[in-house]
Amino acid sequence: MEHPDHPLTEARRYGYVEDGGVWLRPTLGQPARRIGQVKDTDDDALRYFARRYEAFRAKVEELLARLATAENQGSYLMKILHLQEQTKQHDGLGDYESLNRRLHEAEDGLKVSVTRNREKNLATKTSLIEQAEELADSEDWIVASEKVKELRQAWLKTGPVDKELTESLENRFHSAVQLFFDRRKAFQVDRKTLARRTVERYRDLVQQAESLKNSDQFEQTSRQLKLLQNAWREVNGNLPKKQAAELWTKFRAANNHFFERLKNHIESQRVAAAREGRSTVPSSAEESLVRKRELANRAEALLGTPSNQAVTQAKALQAEWKQSGAVRGPESDRLWQRFMLACDKVFEMSALDYYLRKRQAEGTTMTTNERAVAATTALRKFIESDKQELETLRDNLEKLSPAAANDQFRQLLQGKIRTFERKIQTKTELIAIFSATAAA
Repeated sequence: MEHPDHPLTEARRYGYVEDGGVWLRPTLGQPARRIGQVKDTDDDALRYFARRYEAFRAKVEELLARLATAENQGSYLMKILHLQEQTKQHDGLGDYESLNRRLHEAEDGLKVSVTRNREKNLATKTSLIEQAEELADSEDWIVASEKVKELRQAWLKTGPVDKELTESLENRFHSAVQLFFDRRKAFQVDRKTLARRTVERYRDLVQQAESLKNSDQFEQTSRQLKLLQNAWREVNGNLPKKQAAELWTKFRAANNHFFERLKNHIESQRVAAAREGRSTVPSSAEESLVRKRELANRAEALLGTPSNQAVTQAKALQAEWKQSGAVRGPESDRLWQRFMLACDKVFEMSALDYYLRKRQAEGTTMTTNERAVAATTALRKFIESDKQELETLRDNLEKLSPAAANDQFRQLLQGKIRTFERKIQTKTELIAIFSATAAA
C-alpha cells in the first residue's frame, strides 16, 4: 500500500496556493499572508515550505532540549523570546501556534526559575555583604584578608539579582571590602612608623650602653645600665625576629662587657688586698654588694633572651652568686629576692615555651598577641595547680606535731612553701607582662 504524502498533507492543512503564490493560513491572530511563489508545481512549492517549517520546528526542539538541562537557564530567555517573534514571521507551512504555545510555556517556567534563582542570589549576596561588613572592623589582618578574598570570589560567582537592587548591593559590598583594605593599609603605615620609632629607641639604648661599657665609675654605671635594661623592657617592641635579635645582641654585649670588667675589677681588688695582707671582709662588703647588684641586673636582663640561652646563662649566674661573698643587711636581702625572682622568671618562661610548643598545631605560628593570650591562659592554669599544692603543704605543716623530732621535716615543708609562694609570684608577674603585650 502506498503511504500518503504526509508533508504535502500537512502543508495543505496550514497553507494553500493562489495566483501563483504560496499562502500561510491565518494563525497567531494574524491574517493569511503570502510566504512565497510557485516555481515548478503547486505541490512542490507546498512541500518546500513544509520542509522549511520542519527545519524551524527542529531548531525550537533543540533549544528546549538544551534549556531542560542547562545550569544557567536565565541566559536562554532572550533566545526564547526571539523564537517567539519568529513564529509570527517565519516563512513556512506548519503548526506555528503549537510552537508559539510551547515557547510561551517555556518562557513562563523560565521566569519562575529566574525569579527563584534571583531570590537565592539575593540571599547569598546579602549574606556576603553582612560578612564583609563584619570583617571591615577586624584587626586580625592575615585571617581577615584571606576571608575577604574568598568573599570577593564568592561574589563574582553568584548570579544576578533584580536590576533595581543590583547597584545598591554592589555599592554596599564593595564599600565594605574597600573599607577593610583602607584600614589595613592605614594599619600597615602606622605599623611601619611604630616599627621605625621602636628601632630608633632600641638603637638609642644600644648606643647609650656602648658608651658606658668602658666606664671606670663602676657603682654609678651599674645603676645607669640597670635603668637602660628597664627601659629596654618597657619599649616592648614587636620587630621582625632577625632585626630584634641583632639589636638585643648588641645591647647585651655592651652590658656583658661592662659587668665582666666589673667582675675582674672586684677580683683584682680582692687579690691585691690578699697580697698586701689586708683583711677583705670589712672592705669587700661593698664590693660584694656591687657584684650582687651586677648579678641581679644581668639576671633581670635575661628575660628578653631566647629561653634555651637564658636558662644556661641563669645557671651560670647562680654559680657566680655563690662566689660573690656573704653580705648581711636589708639591701643584700632585697638583691637576693630580685636575683631569685629574675632567675625564676627565666626558668618559668622556658617551661612555658615548651608547654606552648607542645600544644601548637604543627606547621603553624602564633602572632605576638595570640601567644600572649595563650601564655596568660596557661600561666593561670599553672597558678591554680601551684595554689592547690601550696594549700596541701600548709595543711601538712599545721598538722605536724611540734616535737623536736619533726624539726627537719618542718624546715623542709617551710622551704617548699616558700618555693611555691615564689612560683606563684613569678607566674603572676609574667601574666602582667603578657597582659600588657596583649593589650598593646
